[in-house]
Amino acid sequence: MNQLPIFVNMKGRKILLVGEGEAYEAKRRFIERSGAICTDNADEAKIAFVAIENEERAIAKADHLKSQGLLVNVVDRPAHCEFTTPAVIERDPLLIAIGTGGASAGLAKAIRQRLEQLLPQNLGVLAKALFAARGAIKKRWDDASQRRRAIDTALQSGAMLDPFSANSANNVETWIDGGDEDYKNRVEVICLTSPEPDDMTLNMARLLGEADIIYHDDDISDAVLNRARADAQRMTGELGNQTNALVINLRYCKSWREGTSCNPNQCRVRDDMIAAMKVTL
Repeated sequence: MNQLPIFVNMKGRKILLVGEGEAYEAKRRFIERSGAICTDNADEAKIAFVAIENEERAIAKADHLKSQGLLVNVVDRPAHCEFTTPAVIERDPLLIAIGTGGASAGLAKAIRQRLEQLLPQNLGVLAKALFAARGAIKKRWDDASQRRRAIDTALQSGAMLDPFSANSANNVETWIDGGDEDYKNRVEVICLTSPEPDDMTLNMARLLGEADIIYHDDDISDAVLNRARADAQRMTGELGNQTNALVINLRYCKSWREGTSCNPNQCRVRDDMIAAMKVTL
């Protein structure tokens, strides 16, 4: 990852915009959608967009603004950008940004268009309902790990708060009042059949993304480990005693290490390990 993906609160703050033509107008609309205010005074801003059509003039202006300490984006000239702007899907307050680091705005747009067709319009309503219920959720599940597990479970496909369900926002209060599920210790083994994350099953990817604690072989690839939550604990060695956690043992399948085929969903080694781990915990 060569860029830091962050969302910056810009409402009421000023952004410098210089240039002309269609690119200028497109950036003006983009800035104003965020609640920011366009200005032509560099002294009032910390972020700048340069939408000048002439390349020599654009680069010269960008270099001048950088020397003044502004963070600069030069439209359609990624080599001279200090930041890039993503393709955006908006379901207020839910915001999904798709970036390619300036490699291809067309690719980002194509992915956005595909995702727009998949994501319901009411996702923002669900986000607002969950935000409004934060106090009640913390009261219902006072332990942070249990609370995270409860939310993860409720948001799964077909569950009460399934983001792709039309009525999920209306179910938040019912979910909090009636959630009798046990969100304590849970142990799972993920037997990988290759170091490539794209070879994981959907269930493997989901479990890895939900895990609180990950025990893994020393040679598990970073590409796979990076599919986990950033705040998940990563450990090597023997399992310890854990509470209120989803614990994952991430390892390469023995059959794969030996060069033979293995179906991770029918792995006998995996089933034996789960039984042993439950005894350990």
